[in-house]
Amino acid sequence: MLTEKSVLELLHKMKDPFLHKTFKETNGIEEIQIKEDKGHVSVKLAIGKTNTAEQMQLQQELVTALKQIGATTVGLRFSQLPEEIIAKYQPTKAEKPTLLSEGSKTKFLAIASGKGGVGKSTVTVNTAVALARLGNKVGVIDADIYGFSVPDMMGVEERPKLKGNKIVPVERFGVKIMSMGFFVEDNSPVIWRGPRLGKMLASFFKEVEWGELDYLLLDLPPGTGDVALDVHNMIPSSKEIIVTTPHPTAAFVAARAGQMAINTNHEILGVVENMSYYISKSTGEKEYVFGKGGGDKLAEVLNTKVVGRLSLQQPYEEEGVFAPSVYQEDHPNGKEYLQLAEKIMTSMRETE
Repeated sequence: MLTEKSVLELLHKMKDPFLHKTFKETNGIEEIQIKEDKGHVSVKLAIGKTNTAEQMQLQQELVTALKQIGATTVGLRFSQLPEEIIAKYQPTKAEKPTLLSEGSKTKFLAIASGKGGVGKSTVTVNTAVALARLGNKVGVIDADIYGFSVPDMMGVEERPKLKGNKIVPVERFGVKIMSMGFFVEDNSPVIWRGPRLGKMLASFFKEVEWGELDYLLLDLPPGTGDVALDVHNMIPSSKEIIVTTPHPTAAFVAARAGQMAINTNHEILGVVENMSYYISKSTGEKEYVFGKGGGDKLAEVLNTKVVGRLSLQQPYEEEGVFAPSVYQEDHPNGKEYLQLAEKIMTSMRETE
């Protein structure tokens, strides 16, 4: 039965994800409210470090555990423990280097677009898979925090796990993946404001056990908002690919994202023109559904080149394999992505 006592007993056994002490030890349980008629539980906890990936993992575990003892809906709030409690229990072990540490050999590649709906995430996912197929160690951060879609596109059905105070990313097709989508229940909308999102994004770099990576790809939100700017400022050494369709309007809007990259000293490796054409099954000829010339015009404006043109096609259907947006290696688009990956590797080597 759902009672304050049962909730308290549950929380007493759970541990602060940063200090690794139980909430009973840290005296971190600040408030419990129960509406028995509606099955709603509201909990406020004080933890060692707020707005981190570990907090998101804790939220997920708390919701699951509270529902197992009878809660229908769960409300969670977090505050930070007093400094004296943190100092008492804080781990003293030196932190391991992160992807952003000086001396990191990981190459960063941001995938950007001016607007949604042009296939930016599809390009991110398939470029990452192609780089992995060429023998690289690859990771993806789904930084499109309001419109996260990478886990679904890659057919990921599991969630990251905790290893000590680090989160272990999910791996599929040889690519390690981290996304806000792993920490949102029932596809709920994300209504956080910029500063909190920035902290969450930083935790994806610093608090995830990536291991050694050759390439880390970032699927940026479309446009030039706060999250995209945070990424640009966080990784000044990142290179960038701008995605557009052949439509003139899409290319015109994408120019803003390209200009933002230039203004923040991100080198643009090139333009990918997605949905460039459709091959008619009846005639075998290319049909330019969204017009022509958008990618070339954008490349001209940004003083770069078109490094890939992808046709409008679905991946092959494979029995027993769920990955709605990943093209097979022998698929025409799969071959195009391998060529794109080779161009990226060459460009990255030339700019080292």
